[in-house]
This record gives sequence, structure tokens and C-alpha cells, in this order.
Amino acid sequence: MPPDRAWKPRAGIDRKARAAEQDRAAGSRLARAVDIGEGRYARASIALRLYRSTRRIRAYLRWSQEGGTQERYVGEVDAATRAANLAQAWRMAHAAGYVSAESVPPDSWASSPASRAVMSANKGRDTKPEKLLRSALHRRGLRYRVGARPLPNLRRTADVVFTKARVAVFVDGCYWHGCPEHHRPAKKGAAFWQEKIAGNRARDAETDEALSNADWLVIRVWEHEDPEQAAEQILKTVRSRPNPL
Repeated sequence: MPPDRAWKPRAGIDRKARAAEQDRAAGSRLARAVDIGEGRYARASIALRLYRSTRRIRAYLRWSQEGGTQERYVGEVDAATRAANLAQAWRMAHAAGYVSAESVPPDSWASSPASRAVMSANKGRDTKPEKLLRSALHRRGLRYRVGARPLPNLRRTADVVFTKARVAVFVDGCYWHGCPEHHRPAKKGAAFWQEKIAGNRARDAETDEALSNADWLVIRVWEHEDPEQAAEQILKTVRSRPNPL
């Protein structure tokens, strides 16, 4: 009988670690794409199952499509470890044509599948720097709204909003907002990314002006800044406003 280490995932492994395990076995995240038509791809995983009656491990390709889980038998694997069996199964899936090379849709801004993956993974809310700052603010007794519009008629969403004090806080990513300390221009598609980031900065300036004209105070925190120091400064600012919390 094959040992558990040949097919069982380790105990307590979370979703993020499982995805990383699949990426390593497949060769990259982009190598896990199943073409589901019309330029769309689903991210697949390999499931290993031990059939005790035959004493063999079978590999299945699994992905989500239209609200349901799809599954396809890949074949039997016989390596001594789970990692090796996953890698073997991914090679079989590619050889059989079950997994496609992901391409960039015609209407995408991305210059390559890799850059598209980075753009897709970029979170618009609840990033790690945002969560750290919110926790620091909460520990200081501040209460706030998250991901809200300071002005209902202005299509701009602030990361943290103090409604009574009229303070809007934005946590800006160093790359996407052109941090003077950490931003490094892209080498590939440089003109496109330069224009994209310049547009983000222009939008930031426009947002700041619109809120300032409506008697709001805007605070921008770079993602690299210490959240405790930023929270302390925000606390002082909020309490100094005409209608503090």
C-alpha cells in the first residue's frame, strides 16, 4: 500500500498553501489553466486519491465552471511523495491537452499572461497594509467606515472614512500610485505602465481637490509606512477636527 506521504496533503494546510503547492507542481500559476471557452480560463488543481482495492493512486483534474465543480481523470501516479505525484500528474494533464496555455484576451490591458495575473491578483480592498492600519486605529479607540464614499455624489472610495470628523484616509500602493521611494518603472510595456500610473496619480490629485473643496481632509498613507506611526498621526488629526469622534 502506498504511504500517506505519497498522496495525502499535510494536516492543517490552508487554501493559500494548497494553491502554492499546486503552482510548484505545475510549474507556475499560469500552467494551471483550463480553457472554458470564449477566452476564459479556470484555475485547475490536481486531486490525488488512493484506491485501496487496487493499491494505486489516481490523479484527477478539478476546476470550477458555471457554479459547479468539474472533474477529469488524468491517470495513475506512482512516485514516493505527494509533491512528485502532483508534478507527474500535471505533466500528464499537459501531455493529454487537458490544460491549455493561458492567453491574453483581446480587450485586456495586460501585455502578457503574467502581467494579467499580477493585475488580477492586485486587490482593490482589504490589502495587508489596509488591515494593519485599521487594526492600529481600532486599538486607539477610533471607529470608522471601511471602503466608503466620503461624498455620495463623487465616485471615489476611501479606504478608511471618519464621517463626523470629515477625514478620508487612502492607503496607496507604492507601485500603482508611483511612490517616489519605491516605485520602479516596468521594463516591458514601459509606455503603457507609465501612462497608467500617471493616470492614477492624476486621479488621486483630482480626488484630493474635490474632497478639500467639500471641507474634507485627505490623508494618504503609503503601503510602506509604519502602520502604528500612521495611525498615531491620523488619531491626532481626527481629534483636531471641528467635529472629532
